[in-house]
Amino acid sequence: MPLATPTPITVPGVIAPIVIAFIFIALCSLLREPTRQKFSAVFVAGAGAAYFSGGFGPWEIAFCAVITLLAYRGLTDYRAIGVAWLLHSGWDIAHDLYGNPIIPFAPELSFGCFVCDPVMAIWYLVGAPDVWRRFRRVPQVMTTAGDKL
Repeated sequence: MPLATPTPITVPGVIAPIVIAFIFIALCSLLREPTRQKFSAVFVAGAGAAYFSGGFGPWEIAFCAVITLLAYRGLTDYRAIGVAWLLHSGWDIAHDLYGNPIIPFAPELSFGCFVCDPVMAIWYLVGAPDVWRRFRRVPQVMTTAGDKL
């Protein structure tokens, strides 16, 4: 297996993937439950297959199988989705250092995913809370006396 050229670490190369993770979290938070959880499980399952032909031979299939099992478990448990994203982050750095990049014409994306995925994983590991809940309008509850609570 040929040794890939690792992506140079730069400030924009680290900041941009973190911003992308926050954008993903903000957009995903717009989905109501259970749609958010179902979408997230399907999305991480697709990410697990992103590296087919990534240079690690049968290990690519084994990795995809593990991510698929975690994605299935993620249909009922966000923590499984978080673990899948952490594993995917490790797979990203392995491909950046030793394998083929996720997208051949944009080799820096494997490193970017290595940075982005753990941010998303943390959100899933804490239950993928709605980051917009404070901004959503909550109806005022009236008491029998007519006072707002």
